[in-house]
Amino acid sequence: MSTFTRIREDIAAARANDPAARGALMIVLVYSGLHAVWWHRLIHRLWGRGMRFLPRALSQVVRFFTGIEIHPGATIGHRLFIDHGMGVVIGETAVIGDDVLIYHGVTLGGTGHDTGKRHPTIGDRVIIGAGAKLLGNIELGHDSAVGSNAVVVHSAPPWTTLTGIPAGQRPRRGAPHAEQPDMADFYVI
Repeated sequence: MSTFTRIREDIAAARANDPAARGALMIVLVYSGLHAVWWHRLIHRLWGRGMRFLPRALSQVVRFFTGIEIHPGATIGHRLFIDHGMGVVIGETAVIGDDVLIYHGVTLGGTGHDTGKRHPTIGDRVIIGAGAKLLGNIELGHDSAVGSNAVVVHSAPPWTTLTGIPAGQRPRRGAPHAEQPDMADFYVI
């Protein structure tokens, strides 16, 4: 996929996820979340070629200008949109799927000095609310939603809503019928 095709996809994702988006030129010029993602793609290529210092230094420059810190080793899918991204931190071994929406203050972080895979894996079409913290080598299934300020430390299946500290799980509204719990569980006799 060409760079320009991905940029067009990113602009379309911004329009779809932000009702304040007034046009492509505005999005290209002032959306720091997109700037951080675009720079990450370039920096991630350098990281993949075995460079370490230059990508880390560039990621810190990008953080200075955007307020968003994405480690060069993080893997990001298509059409990630970071809305009002100040304070977003994405760790080195984080994996983010396609069509993910992240709000400001979100951390995809580790829990200590572990080695290997130590950051979250986020499925496709996940929404992560402002201030949420997802910590450790956990997996969030496709089409999940994380509430604002939730602290998620356990994996969750697809179509899950996670809220609270620590985050509790419940089925997400709009889930396909086959994945919803048996409605008989909710009857009081």
